[in-house]
Amino acid sequence: MAKKFDLNDDSVAVVIGSGAGGGTLSNELAQKGVKVVCLEAGKNYSPDDFINDEWSAFLQTAWLDNRSTSGSWSIATNWPNLPSWIVKSVGGSTLHWAGASLRFQEHEFKVRTEYGDVAGANLLDWPIDLKEMEPYYDKAEYKIGVTRTHGIPGLPGNNNFKVFYDGAKKLGYKDVHTGRMGINSMPRDGRNACLQLGFCFQGCKSGAKWSAGYSEIPKAEQTGNFELRTQAHVIQITHNKSGKVDGVVYVDKDGNQQKQKARIVAVAGNSIETPRLLLMSNSSMYPDGLSNSSGQVGKNFMRHMTGTVYGTMPGEVHFDRGTQMAGIVMDESGHDDSRGFAGGYYMQTLPGFGLGAIAGNIGNMSVDSPGKWGRNYTREVVENYKNMAGMWLVGEDMPRSTNRITLSSTEKDQYGLPAPNVHFDDHPNDVAMREYAYKKAEDLYNSVGAVQTYRTPPYPSTHNLGTNRMSANAKDGVVNKWGRSHDIKNLFVADGSVMTTGAAANPTLTITALAIRTGEYLASELKKNNI
Repeated sequence: MAKKFDLNDDSVAVVIGSGAGGGTLSNELAQKGVKVVCLEAGKNYSPDDFINDEWSAFLQTAWLDNRSTSGSWSIATNWPNLPSWIVKSVGGSTLHWAGASLRFQEHEFKVRTEYGDVAGANLLDWPIDLKEMEPYYDKAEYKIGVTRTHGIPGLPGNNNFKVFYDGAKKLGYKDVHTGRMGINSMPRDGRNACLQLGFCFQGCKSGAKWSAGYSEIPKAEQTGNFELRTQAHVIQITHNKSGKVDGVVYVDKDGNQQKQKARIVAVAGNSIETPRLLLMSNSSMYPDGLSNSSGQVGKNFMRHMTGTVYGTMPGEVHFDRGTQMAGIVMDESGHDDSRGFAGGYYMQTLPGFGLGAIAGNIGNMSVDSPGKWGRNYTREVVENYKNMAGMWLVGEDMPRSTNRITLSSTEKDQYGLPAPNVHFDDHPNDVAMREYAYKKAEDLYNSVGAVQTYRTPPYPSTHNLGTNRMSANAKDGVVNKWGRSHDIKNLFVADGSVMTTGAAANPTLTITALAIRTGEYLASELKKNNI
């Protein structure tokens, strides 16, 4: 049964955020007998509450707090108030994810060694490797129910996948299938099998898609060691005279400030809000923010190399029907210098999110003709919507210390606190990879008779990575290999911000695996009274 802890109970672990990192960590700790208070800024929605309309669903769960944007990236022009798509809800971005669950490859843990000195990139090898991560990947895949692992069958392919598959095979690609997905292909773990409803990027009404919100949190509550507090917006982490963190200040749903005392604090608020909170928690002892003796908090923001290609086919496709991202070409994901860039990328099937969304996406953001509206556009796109196929390109981007989250000097949030500024510039490697991937995607659709292809640039994505990177040496990062602050022994980070580099893979599986690993370590250290 769910527990309620006193605000003055300084024996609890406070976890900030309930997504892939925070929700998973909360459950792992609660299962091991650790008392946990999880603070979530958003509301708690059940599958019955979800809306099968992409725009309405976005307005229901998105993090719409004030932010600012800078840099040369297209987002600063096209989406200045939405530099990144973050969810404000129990479950975090495990509501807004497509289910793609891929492991990092061996070379992606040691990119400084493998890629060498890439000019303008702040490359660093991870302090862990694939061999060390493999048992935690196994646990995460089993927990999520990833298809094509643990004997779980793959999902069926929709028409968009069939076009994608035929084109991929014509180009000679070999590793092509409906992916490793965190969406049930059969009933499992109390969740239904996928009903092929076609609304996969927001909350799943059938509960087939794994979410920390309705998979991890209820299990944590059943232990009797866990309390979830929703609409609890954290504004500061406090510390005692010795420098250890001792509590968390938050604003409750009624607008009142509360302070929860804590034995340990684990921050899992995403790669924008986590560094913002650490920076806002500065003090005379920590004038530059918590865990920031290296000056690395907020730096090395990554969001993956992304882009989209659509193809208008001679016949009907109805690419908005069925499981949306169940389709992947893995052949381009390795590192091959001969292509003119470091790292690799994946091709993944992608829908148009509905006619209105694709109209805005292509008509307003087309790489070839931005702002392309009128009769010809209507004929080309809107009237041919049912004939369209689409794919998303996602690859490794280069970390740069200048790509970073800082506290705005002008913009404030609803509590009068500094809003985050998200600054990003593409690295030349990102540009080269995107151009190469665009061409390969167009070749794929053209090989199966596309009448027209369209390139669209990156749009706000949930793949927010870096900003509190893991490092072997304290001077190079923010946390160690366990997600533990280099500076403060009872402060942890458990989200995508700890990633040293971003790899090419969608990050949710790795975030979950790291959270399991951190939970195991943290529970052991607490039992030994080392914290």
